[in-house]
Amino acid sequence: MVRNHNLAKAISDAGWGMFTNFLAYKLEKKGGVLVEIDRWFPSSKLCSNCYDQVAKMPLDVRTWTCPRCGTHHDRDGNAATNIRAEGIRMLKTDGTSVSAVGGEVRPKAGRKSVLRHSLLSTETA
Repeated sequence: MVRNHNLAKAISDAGWGMFTNFLAYKLEKKGGVLVEIDRWFPSSKLCSNCYDQVAKMPLDVRTWTCPRCGTHHDRDGNAATNIRAEGIRMLKTDGTSVSAVGGEVRPKAGRKSVLRHSLLSTETA
């Protein structure tokens, strides 16, 4: 990116900060809230089924099986599930009402998305 590593880090940090500002603005405009979880939350090392945490996991490990419950995980999918659950937990502890099911996500007008998302609901009533 840039030969000066300090400058590259500053540019990267500014880019991420701008992205989170835009995201927070858009969410606020639609009545939502941006929840930022701890940077060191063990999202990819935590089993989303039994919540057992693996001590060490190198970055080259892309799939793994939980030693406690035997559930097979894709690292990124498991991390996404854990991040979502942690965000919902944080909202509930703050007393904020939670509606993270997705509901109607199809745009009313404009360009149609080429992405296909499945509705994932891990909440219990």
